[in-house]
Amino acid sequence: MIPILRVARPTDRMAELIAFYRDGLGLTVLGDFRDHDGFDGVMLGHPNAPWHLEFTSEKGTSAGNAPSPEHLLTLYLPDRAAWQAAKDRMTEAGHAPVRSHNPYWDRRGVTFRDPDGYHVVLQNADWTT
Repeated sequence: MIPILRVARPTDRMAELIAFYRDGLGLTVLGDFRDHDGFDGVMLGHPNAPWHLEFTSEKGTSAGNAPSPEHLLTLYLPDRAAWQAAKDRMTEAGHAPVRSHNPYWDRRGVTFRDPDGYHVVLQNADWTT
């Protein structure tokens, strides 16, 4: 049995994050909730993928920004056309590429900063161990 991975983090900018990950990265809203024990949240991903992202906001609590530029999420897109389409979708949604803190990611990828300051790398490569 392969577990499903959920990567969760808090935010103070829910609407902006939804637009970044849904409209820019092309992820699907898989579910959301309101006022669940003081939390609001949304899950985004691909419907058939064994992973998804969850963003939450807690009433009366500030989440702050990314602690460093090395807090990043990397999406591997080995097909050049799919990678270019993802890159174009991000820029068309108003997100400008930024230089990655680690120059490795700039060699075969492009990095974007989400509204909380976390970096998202679109890597034009296969992931191998």
